[in-house]
Amino acid sequence: MTHREGARPAPDSGDRAPVNNRVHRVGSGELDGYAAISGGTVGSKRLWMGLVENPPLSSTDNHHHGDSEAGVYVVSGHPVFVYHDGTQEVRLAANPGDFFLVPPFVPHREENPHPSEPAVVVIARTTQEPIKVSVPELYRLEETDTQSSRTS
Repeated sequence: MTHREGARPAPDSGDRAPVNNRVHRVGSGELDGYAAISGGTVGSKRLWMGLVENPPLSSTDNHHHGDSEAGVYVVSGHPVFVYHDGTQEVRLAANPGDFFLVPPFVPHREENPHPSEPAVVVIARTTQEPIKVSVPELYRLEETDTQSSRTS
């Protein structure tokens, strides 16, 4: 393989410091907890990606992801995404292959109502590390809401 003038080959496997001038591969058995792509795993600056498995009959707490957008891809199972539209809770049932966008600061929760099947999702966020801010209840995010008014 030839390299362009000034380009360097990737470091050998003994070098664990993330290098930002190459493509990084994180194998399926190499996740750091849930994180596959993060500042800690590959030196990402603005992106976090991970794999989450929600066990049968489980639910997360009500939360939002701060100023980070979250994209969700359903790998398997049938999770339910719950948020508040200002009048009532809205439940969006998912199937494998579905995608969801969770905008910044929008309170929501994920549920897996299936009695025996886990729900597996891939999550991408626009921060290098995951942000999860628990909230006591779901509420509608108004256009005038700010980070400081909802995270304190």
